[in-house]
Amino acid sequence: MDTELIAQLTVNGIAVGSIIALAAVGLTLTQGILRLSNFAHGDFLTLGAYLTLVVNTLGVNIWLSMILAVVGTVAAMLLAEKLLWSKMRSVRATSTTLIIISIGLALFLRNGIIFIWGGKNQNYNLPITPALEFGQIRVPQNQLWVLGLAIVSISLLHYLLQNTKIGKAMRAVADDLDLARVSGIKVDRVIIWTWVIAGTLTSLGGSMYGLITAVRPNMGWYLILPLFASIILGGIGNPYGAITAAFIIGIVQEVSTPWLGSQYKQGIALLIMILVLLIRPKGLFKGTI
Repeated sequence: MDTELIAQLTVNGIAVGSIIALAAVGLTLTQGILRLSNFAHGDFLTLGAYLTLVVNTLGVNIWLSMILAVVGTVAAMLLAEKLLWSKMRSVRATSTTLIIISIGLALFLRNGIIFIWGGKNQNYNLPITPALEFGQIRVPQNQLWVLGLAIVSISLLHYLLQNTKIGKAMRAVADDLDLARVSGIKVDRVIIWTWVIAGTLTSLGGSMYGLITAVRPNMGWYLILPLFASIILGGIGNPYGAITAAFIIGIVQEVSTPWLGSQYKQGIALLIMILVLLIRPKGLFKGTI
């Protein structure tokens, strides 16, 4: 195959991997800390993209629109925590029950988005910018922005987890919730912070996905399999593992399209996960579960 095509697809895969990485970190935190397999996570990503679209179409700068969308997405996640997940934890609901509820929440969010904004593809109000050319490789400027924003966000997350009190508390809760509670850690505060961080990264992932593709109601649903593949492949509850796995999946998905076509991208994510788990059943890195 043409090496220029491989290089071009790799660049595209890095951009897609950046988006998967941000959303996967939020998903792996809720899975590792709250023990919640949240199938509504992709639809919260979609919500972030649509909130960005709403603010942007009012004439607001796209970057400020993303920040305001983060506020809305985090508020929606905290509302779900208040109305659903806290009550389910209080009655010690089973993991199966939580999964079914999260699927119901996903359907509610997706149909609510269609009801409010319709089902057609929409785009941000952005100036047209020429792609940068590196030899035969064309890199849209939006893809560079996506990668840059992902690097900054992941760097800030690393600092928060490793160097702040709340970050250390989150890691303690992920390792052993009961031990963390008896050690005096305020678990309820950790839960709130988990949703805030997950909502922030997920909303940014949705906004950035809208930069490189159209904003549509099912965009998050199509990403849910690569998201779960990333957190399982990287070790459940391990944000760094999720990031690494997300870039692997993003690149392999894009590079495989000349042979398999774009319709099998989700299948590629699942295949990668299965092949790695056959060799390393706990994933590439140590998880918290």
